[in-house]
Amino acid sequence: MGSIVSILYKAARSANDVSKVASGKPSRVAKRAANKAVGRSLLSKLFFK
Repeated sequence: MGSIVSILYKAARSANDVSKVASGKPSRVAKRAANKAVGRSLLSKLFFK
C-alpha cells in the first residue's frame, strides 16, 4: 500500500511542476524552483546532520 501512495505522491509533484512550466508565467516557474530548492536544503539539514 505504501508503494502505491509513494508513486501517486511523486506523480502529483511532477504534475505540479509540469503545470507551472506549462502556464508560461516566469514568476510561477521561478517560485516553484525556489520552493523546491528551499525544501531540499531544509530536509538535508534536518535529517542528514
